[in-house]
Amino acid sequence: MTLLLSVTGFDPTRWHDAMLKAAPAETIVLRPETAGDPSIRYAVVWKQPPGVLEGLPNLQAVFSLGAGVDHILADRTVPDVPIVRIVADDLTARMSEYVVWRVLDHHRRGMVYRAQQAARLWNERRQPAAGDVQVGILGLGELGRDAAEKLRLLGFKVSGWSRRERQVEGVTTFHGEEGLGAILAQSDILVVLLPLTSETRGLIDDAFLSRLKRETPLGTPVLVNAGRGGLQVDSAILRALNDNRLMEASLDVFEREPLAADSPLWRHPRVFVTPHAAASSDPEALAPIIMRQIAAHRRGEALTNIVDRAAGY
Repeated sequence: MTLLLSVTGFDPTRWHDAMLKAAPAETIVLRPETAGDPSIRYAVVWKQPPGVLEGLPNLQAVFSLGAGVDHILADRTVPDVPIVRIVADDLTARMSEYVVWRVLDHHRRGMVYRAQQAARLWNERRQPAAGDVQVGILGLGELGRDAAEKLRLLGFKVSGWSRRERQVEGVTTFHGEEGLGAILAQSDILVVLLPLTSETRGLIDDAFLSRLKRETPLGTPVLVNAGRGGLQVDSAILRALNDNRLMEASLDVFEREPLAADSPLWRHPRVFVTPHAAASSDPEALAPIIMRQIAAHRRGEALTNIVDRAAGY
Protein backbone atom coordinates (compact mmCIF):
# COMPACT_ATOMS: atom_id res chain seq x y z
CA MET A 1 0.00 0.00 0.00
CA THR A 2 1.15 3.49 -0.88
CA LEU A 3 0.57 6.94 0.60
CA LEU A 4 0.46 9.97 -1.70
CA LEU A 5 1.94 13.26 -0.41
CA SER A 6 0.80 16.03 -2.75
CA VAL A 7 1.51 19.68 -1.92
CA THR A 8 2.11 22.94 -3.74
CA GLY A 9 3.50 26.21 -2.43
CA PHE A 10 6.35 24.72 -0.39
CA ASP A 11 9.01 22.00 -0.46
CA PRO A 12 7.42 18.70 0.67
CA THR A 13 10.75 17.29 1.88
CA ARG A 14 10.21 18.08 5.58
CA TRP A 15 6.77 16.48 5.51
CA HIS A 16 8.07 13.44 3.64
CA ASP A 17 10.90 12.96 6.16
CA ALA A 18 8.66 13.52 9.19
CA MET A 19 6.05 11.06 7.92
CA LEU A 20 8.72 8.42 7.29
CA LYS A 21 10.19 9.04 10.72
CA ALA A 22 6.76 8.42 12.25
CA ALA A 23 6.09 5.35 10.08
CA PRO A 24 9.39 3.98 8.64
CA ALA A 25 7.75 1.07 6.84
CA GLU A 26 5.43 3.33 4.85
CA THR A 27 5.78 3.83 1.10
CA ILE A 28 5.31 7.53 0.36
CA VAL A 29 5.26 9.00 -3.14
CA LEU A 30 4.98 12.61 -4.33
CA ARG A 31 2.88 11.76 -7.38
CA PRO A 32 0.93 8.73 -8.61
CA GLU A 33 2.95 6.26 -10.64
CA THR A 34 0.21 6.20 -13.27
CA ALA A 35 -3.24 7.69 -13.75
CA GLY A 36 -5.56 5.66 -11.57
CA ASP A 37 -2.68 4.21 -9.53
CA PRO A 38 -4.31 1.30 -7.62
CA SER A 39 -1.60 1.16 -4.95
CA ILE A 40 -2.53 4.51 -3.36
CA ARG A 41 -4.79 4.06 -0.31
CA TYR A 42 -4.32 7.41 1.47
CA ALA A 43 -3.47 10.94 0.37
CA VAL A 44 -1.98 13.74 2.49
CA VAL A 45 -2.38 17.07 0.71
CA TRP A 46 -2.07 20.83 0.80
CA LYS A 47 -3.37 22.76 -2.22
CA GLN A 48 -2.89 19.65 -4.31
CA PRO A 49 -2.81 20.05 -8.13
CA PRO A 50 -6.39 19.83 -9.45
CA GLY A 51 -7.27 16.32 -10.57
CA VAL A 52 -4.35 14.55 -8.91
CA LEU A 53 -6.72 12.46 -6.76
CA GLU A 54 -9.17 11.70 -9.54
CA GLY A 55 -9.59 8.08 -10.51
CA LEU A 56 -7.57 6.55 -7.67
CA PRO A 57 -9.73 3.41 -7.29
CA ASN A 58 -8.51 2.32 -3.86
CA LEU A 59 -8.23 5.70 -2.16
CA GLN A 60 -9.71 5.43 1.34
CA ALA A 61 -9.16 8.89 2.88
CA VAL A 62 -7.66 12.32 2.25
CA PHE A 63 -5.84 14.22 5.01
CA SER A 64 -5.27 17.99 5.02
CA LEU A 65 -1.90 19.27 6.22
CA GLY A 66 -3.56 22.35 7.73
CA ALA A 67 -6.67 23.35 9.61
CA GLY A 68 -8.40 24.50 6.41
CA VAL A 69 -9.90 22.10 3.89
CA ASP A 70 -11.31 24.51 1.30
CA HIS A 71 -8.36 23.72 -0.97
CA ILE A 72 -9.53 20.09 -1.08
CA LEU A 73 -13.23 20.81 -1.49
CA ALA A 74 -12.53 23.28 -4.31
CA ASP A 75 -11.35 20.36 -6.47
CA ARG A 76 -14.56 18.76 -7.70
CA THR A 77 -12.64 15.71 -8.93
CA VAL A 78 -11.74 14.53 -5.40
CA PRO A 79 -13.28 11.06 -4.91
CA ASP A 80 -16.14 10.58 -2.46
CA VAL A 81 -13.99 9.40 0.45
CA PRO A 82 -13.59 10.82 3.97
CA ILE A 83 -11.67 14.10 4.22
CA VAL A 84 -9.86 14.52 7.53
CA ARG A 85 -8.82 17.88 8.99
CA ILE A 86 -5.94 18.40 11.39
CA VAL A 87 -6.80 18.90 15.05
CA ALA A 88 -3.64 19.12 17.14
CA ASP A 89 -2.55 20.82 20.33
CA ASP A 90 0.45 22.31 18.51
CA LEU A 91 -1.68 23.93 15.82
CA THR A 92 -4.22 25.18 18.36
CA ALA A 93 -1.51 26.67 20.57
CA ARG A 94 0.10 28.50 17.65
CA MET A 95 -3.20 30.07 16.64
CA SER A 96 -3.96 31.14 20.20
CA GLU A 97 -0.49 32.70 20.43
CA TYR A 98 -1.23 34.75 17.32
CA VAL A 99 -4.67 35.83 18.48
CA VAL A 100 -3.47 36.84 21.96
CA TRP A 101 -0.46 38.67 20.45
CA ARG A 102 -2.57 40.69 18.03
CA VAL A 103 -5.36 41.44 20.51
CA LEU A 104 -2.85 42.61 23.13
CA ASP A 105 -0.89 44.67 20.60
CA HIS A 106 -4.02 46.51 19.50
CA HIS A 107 -5.28 46.81 23.08
CA ARG A 108 -1.98 48.27 24.32
CA ARG A 109 -1.76 50.68 21.37
CA GLY A 110 1.26 49.02 19.77
CA MET A 111 0.80 50.66 16.36
CA VAL A 112 0.43 54.12 17.90
CA TYR A 113 3.51 53.78 20.08
CA ARG A 114 5.65 52.40 17.24
CA ALA A 115 4.68 55.40 15.13
CA GLN A 116 5.49 57.72 18.04
CA GLN A 117 8.87 56.05 18.50
CA ALA A 118 9.69 56.60 14.83
CA ALA A 119 8.73 60.28 15.24
CA ARG A 120 10.49 60.58 18.65
CA LEU A 121 7.26 61.60 20.36
CA TRP A 122 6.77 61.15 24.13
CA ASN A 123 3.01 60.98 24.53
CA GLU A 124 1.21 58.58 26.86
CA ARG A 125 -2.14 57.41 25.47
CA ARG A 126 -5.22 56.60 27.50
CA GLN A 127 -5.26 52.88 28.21
CA PRO A 128 -8.51 51.02 29.02
CA ALA A 129 -8.32 47.94 31.21
CA ALA A 130 -8.79 44.53 29.58
CA GLY A 131 -12.02 44.14 31.51
CA ASP A 132 -13.43 47.17 29.71
CA VAL A 133 -12.82 45.65 26.27
CA GLN A 134 -15.13 43.15 24.55
CA VAL A 135 -13.41 40.69 22.22
CA GLY A 136 -15.73 38.89 19.81
CA ILE A 137 -14.60 35.66 18.16
CA LEU A 138 -16.29 34.41 14.99
CA GLY A 139 -15.79 30.66 14.92
CA LEU A 140 -16.01 28.49 18.04
CA GLY A 141 -14.26 25.37 16.85
CA GLU A 142 -11.11 24.01 18.51
CA LEU A 143 -9.13 27.13 17.63
CA GLY A 144 -11.76 29.66 18.64
CA ARG A 145 -12.55 28.02 21.96
CA ASP A 146 -8.90 27.85 22.97
CA ALA A 147 -8.24 31.47 22.00
CA ALA A 148 -11.35 32.54 23.91
CA GLU A 149 -10.15 30.80 27.06
CA LYS A 150 -6.72 32.44 26.91
CA LEU A 151 -8.18 35.90 26.31
CA ARG A 152 -10.65 35.41 29.14
CA LEU A 153 -7.79 34.53 31.51
CA LEU A 154 -6.16 37.85 30.60
CA GLY A 155 -9.27 39.63 31.79
CA PHE A 156 -11.00 40.47 28.51
CA LYS A 157 -14.74 40.11 28.18
CA VAL A 158 -15.14 37.46 25.48
CA SER A 159 -18.09 36.56 23.27
CA GLY A 160 -18.24 34.07 20.44
CA TRP A 161 -20.36 33.28 17.39
CA SER A 162 -20.95 30.04 15.52
CA ARG A 163 -23.33 28.89 12.82
CA ARG A 164 -25.09 26.56 15.24
CA GLU A 165 -25.64 27.07 18.95
CA ARG A 166 -22.65 26.27 21.18
CA GLN A 167 -21.96 26.75 24.86
CA VAL A 168 -18.47 27.75 26.05
CA GLU A 169 -17.72 28.29 29.73
CA GLY A 170 -17.17 31.94 30.58
CA VAL A 171 -18.01 33.10 27.05
CA THR A 172 -21.22 34.78 25.93
CA THR A 173 -22.25 32.88 22.80
CA PHE A 174 -24.35 33.78 19.79
CA HIS A 175 -25.38 31.83 16.72
CA GLY A 176 -27.20 32.24 13.43
CA GLU A 177 -27.84 35.42 11.46
CA GLU A 178 -29.48 37.24 14.37
CA GLY A 179 -26.57 36.34 16.62
CA LEU A 180 -24.06 37.56 14.05
CA GLY A 181 -25.60 41.02 14.08
CA ALA A 182 -25.55 41.03 17.88
CA ILE A 183 -21.87 40.11 18.24
CA LEU A 184 -20.79 42.61 15.59
CA ALA A 185 -22.69 45.36 17.37
CA GLN A 186 -20.93 44.73 20.70
CA SER A 187 -17.34 43.76 19.77
CA ASP A 188 -14.51 46.21 20.38
CA ILE A 189 -11.96 43.81 18.86
CA LEU A 190 -13.33 41.27 16.38
CA VAL A 191 -11.33 38.09 15.76
CA VAL A 192 -12.31 35.99 12.73
CA LEU A 193 -11.43 32.27 12.79
CA LEU A 194 -14.14 30.93 10.49
CA PRO A 195 -13.66 28.25 7.84
CA LEU A 196 -14.14 29.19 4.19
CA THR A 197 -17.44 27.86 2.87
CA SER A 198 -20.02 28.92 0.31
CA GLU A 199 -21.80 30.75 3.14
CA THR A 200 -18.74 32.59 4.50
CA ARG A 201 -16.97 33.52 1.26
CA GLY A 202 -16.72 37.31 1.03
CA LEU A 203 -18.40 37.67 4.44
CA ILE A 204 -16.24 40.61 5.57
CA ASP A 205 -17.58 43.13 3.08
CA ASP A 206 -18.93 46.70 3.29
CA ALA A 207 -22.29 45.57 4.68
CA PHE A 208 -20.61 43.40 7.33
CA LEU A 209 -18.26 46.18 8.44
CA SER A 210 -21.11 48.70 8.60
CA ARG A 211 -22.69 46.54 11.34
CA LEU A 212 -19.76 47.05 13.72
CA LYS A 213 -19.90 49.34 16.73
CA ARG A 214 -19.45 53.03 16.11
CA GLU A 215 -17.37 53.70 19.25
CA THR A 216 -15.21 51.50 21.48
CA PRO A 217 -12.90 52.10 24.46
CA LEU A 218 -10.05 52.13 21.91
CA GLY A 219 -11.80 54.55 19.54
CA THR A 220 -13.41 52.48 16.80
CA PRO A 221 -13.38 48.67 16.31
CA VAL A 222 -10.36 46.53 15.47
CA LEU A 223 -10.43 43.59 13.04
CA VAL A 224 -8.19 40.51 13.29
CA ASN A 225 -8.59 37.92 10.52
CA ALA A 226 -6.57 34.73 10.98
CA GLY A 227 -9.16 32.47 9.33
CA ARG A 228 -9.17 32.26 5.53
CA GLY A 229 -8.43 34.93 2.95
CA GLY A 230 -11.61 34.22 1.04
CA LEU A 231 -13.64 35.42 4.01
CA GLN A 232 -12.69 39.05 3.40
CA VAL A 233 -12.98 41.69 0.71
CA ASP A 234 -9.66 43.53 0.92
CA SER A 235 -11.02 46.73 -0.62
CA ALA A 236 -13.90 46.86 1.89
CA ILE A 237 -11.45 46.67 4.78
CA LEU A 238 -9.43 49.52 3.28
CA ARG A 239 -12.56 51.65 2.93
CA ALA A 240 -13.53 50.99 6.54
CA LEU A 241 -10.05 51.98 7.72
CA ASN A 242 -9.95 55.11 5.62
CA ASP A 243 -13.31 56.39 6.85
CA ASN A 244 -12.45 55.37 10.45
CA ARG A 245 -15.14 52.71 10.83
CA LEU A 246 -12.15 50.50 11.70
CA MET A 247 -9.35 51.78 13.90
CA GLU A 248 -6.83 49.08 12.98
CA ALA A 249 -6.60 45.63 11.41
CA SER A 250 -4.31 42.63 11.73
CA LEU A 251 -4.55 40.46 8.62
CA ASP A 252 -2.84 37.10 8.25
CA VAL A 253 -4.83 36.03 5.18
CA PHE A 254 -5.92 37.73 1.98
CA GLU A 255 -8.17 37.32 -1.04
CA ARG A 256 -5.14 36.42 -3.14
CA GLU A 257 -1.93 35.06 -1.72
CA PRO A 258 0.86 36.02 -1.73
CA LEU A 259 -0.44 39.55 -1.22
CA ALA A 260 0.40 41.58 -4.33
CA ALA A 261 3.37 43.92 -3.94
CA ASP A 262 1.24 46.89 -5.00
CA SER A 263 -1.57 46.22 -2.49
CA PRO A 264 -2.31 49.31 -0.35
CA LEU A 265 -2.58 47.00 2.65
CA TRP A 266 1.22 46.67 2.80
CA ARG A 267 1.78 50.34 3.49
CA HIS A 268 -1.37 51.32 5.35
CA PRO A 269 -0.26 52.80 8.71
CA ARG A 270 -3.02 51.02 10.64
CA VAL A 271 -2.71 47.56 9.10
CA PHE A 272 -0.46 44.77 10.39
CA VAL A 273 0.32 42.14 7.74
CA THR A 274 1.60 38.59 8.29
CA PRO A 275 2.10 36.06 5.46
CA HIS A 276 -0.48 33.40 6.40
CA ALA A 277 1.75 32.49 9.31
CA ALA A 278 -0.63 32.61 12.28
CA ALA A 279 -0.60 28.85 12.80
CA SER A 280 1.99 27.24 10.56
CA SER A 281 1.77 23.47 10.32
CA ASP A 282 4.89 21.89 11.84
CA PRO A 283 5.69 18.52 10.21
CA GLU A 284 7.44 17.19 13.33
CA ALA A 285 4.33 17.86 15.42
CA LEU A 286 1.59 16.98 12.93
CA ALA A 287 2.99 14.12 10.81
CA PRO A 288 2.84 11.60 13.70
CA ILE A 289 -0.84 12.46 14.27
CA ILE A 290 -1.67 11.79 10.63
CA MET A 291 0.32 8.56 10.52
CA ARG A 292 -1.31 7.29 13.72
CA GLN A 293 -4.74 7.91 12.21
CA ILE A 294 -3.79 6.00 9.08
CA ALA A 295 -2.43 3.07 11.11
CA ALA A 296 -5.58 3.01 13.25
CA HIS A 297 -7.81 3.09 10.17
CA ARG A 298 -5.96 0.13 8.71
CA ARG A 299 -6.71 -1.74 11.94
CA GLY A 300 -10.38 -1.08 11.39
CA GLU A 301 -10.79 1.90 13.72
CA ALA A 302 -12.93 4.88 12.74
CA LEU A 303 -11.36 8.09 11.49
CA THR A 304 -11.76 11.22 13.62
CA ASN A 305 -12.21 14.88 12.64
CA ILE A 306 -13.95 14.02 9.39
CA VAL A 307 -15.11 17.00 7.36
CA ASP A 308 -18.81 17.52 6.69
CA ARG A 309 -18.68 18.15 2.95
CA ALA A 310 -22.09 19.79 2.92
CA ALA A 311 -21.08 22.26 5.64
CA GLY A 312 -17.59 22.77 4.23
CA TYR A 313 -15.66 22.06 7.44
